[in-house]
Amino acid sequence: MDTGLAELLDGIGPRLRTLRRDRGLTLESLAEDTGISVSTLSRLESGKRRPTLDLLIPLARAHRVALDQLVAAPATGDPRVHLKPHRRERGSVLVPLTQYPGRVQVFKQVLAHREPRLVTHAGYEWLYVLAGRLRLILGEREFTIRPGEVAEFDTTEPHWFGPAGTEAVEILHLFGPRGDQAVVRTGPSAPS
Repeated sequence: MDTGLAELLDGIGPRLRTLRRDRGLTLESLAEDTGISVSTLSRLESGKRRPTLDLLIPLARAHRVALDQLVAAPATGDPRVHLKPHRRERGSVLVPLTQYPGRVQVFKQVLAHREPRLVTHAGYEWLYVLAGRLRLILGEREFTIRPGEVAEFDTTEPHWFGPAGTEAVEILHLFGPRGDQAVVRTGPSAPS
């Protein structure tokens, strides 16, 4: 086996362990989700067993990541990201900025006027206003967020957001499906 392939395969186990731990999962719960035995999962993570497609595919599904993210396949071809905007109802536009489904999804959105309709779902959202004014309703509370301001909230609370007036609002929208929160640093890190 060539050195590059061996290094690629050796990196999969630690990536699997990191993904599992980041999600707060035990080997037992992951085994239940994937149908792969605890001992096989442990041997994969420790590098004592080589990964195969029949093991990696259920793991990629369980972790909600693309298969090439687990393998860390080298980038090929053009490194530029080609964004594909999606037109939504009544003049709204959604541009996905993250390439793979994973812990946090990032979107740039232009939201046109629409009527508020509160929703709830599992996850955590982080909204940064680029232009315009954003109206955010969280339960019984209402906020107006201006350019350069951020809102962060648990999506299990009834919520809605859209333009504060008749003009569209442009935002960066981060969504963590498992309650992941954004970490914001406002200054240099403290020395370790």
